[in-house]
Amino acid sequence: MKLPGILVLVMLAVSLLLVSGCVTSHDFSEEYSCDDFAEDNHRSDEFEVEVGDKIRIELCSNITTGFRWTYEIINKLVLQFEDYDYLEPEDELEGAAGTDVWTFEAVGEGTAEVVMEYSQGWLGDTEAQWTYTMTVAVE
Repeated sequence: MKLPGILVLVMLAVSLLLVSGCVTSHDFSEEYSCDDFAEDNHRSDEFEVEVGDKIRIELCSNITTGFRWTYEIINKLVLQFEDYDYLEPEDELEGAAGTDVWTFEAVGEGTAEVVMEYSQGWLGDTEAQWTYTMTVAVE
């Protein structure tokens, strides 16, 4: 009598493990330092992801200079902004650069693009010092 009950529980546990493995999303990430932008003021990446996957982009940022990263998503039906965070610099020198961390989530099939600019736009300066472009194909 106990054996059929145990078999049912084992089969249920195995089924749950298989199903949970099927719905796992993936995380992708890229990181660019200030030195990377000193070599070339434009960086770009291409990603091939699935719906539910997240993309984390880490970009050098120095908030003490008045420069800020801004972004524009082209095709928000495919990719959406999820989160932003600023990581303080590890170097304790005053005025040292930190890191802006941007997270985007694939929400639909298709292609999207994110265009980011590092400028002092709040001062009316519309020319970007650095730019980052991300093209995302979602299956």
